[in-house]
Amino acid sequence: MKTNILQLAAATAALLAAAGCSTMGGGASSNEPPPAANPNFAAEMNKFNAQFPNDKATKYEEISLNYNNAKKLDERGNCHDLSKYPVVIVLTLDASGKVVRSTTDVEGKKAECFRQAYADAQLPPPPFAPYQKPIRLR
Repeated sequence: MKTNILQLAAATAALLAAAGCSTMGGGASSNEPPPAANPNFAAEMNKFNAQFPNDKATKYEEISLNYNNAKKLDERGNCHDLSKYPVVIVLTLDASGKVVRSTTDVEGKKAECFRQAYADAQLPPPPFAPYQKPIRLR
């Protein structure tokens, strides 16, 4: 039980910290319906949660978030303006930090845009591979 709480806390902290990526513009319609959920997303988040507790993974979350924000990777393709709803993306990184796969919590134009924006992204090398890196994008 304690491990599950720690894993949930780590995941929540990472997702909330990642919320600072970028602000969304006003291009989306205020009456748009919410996007459909991606049924494959829960399995990817479970993989992320299984990486904790781990001091190296916790430190890497901060390093990779700072890198993402400094490089403004989330601004590629102007994806933020495609919908008012946030997207959570889980990047699967190889040992060099290259994105080899991505999964979003929802489907739709904005989610696809972010999957494309991060498709060839290079982050700092993670402490182990494959590494699951979630990012909450507004």
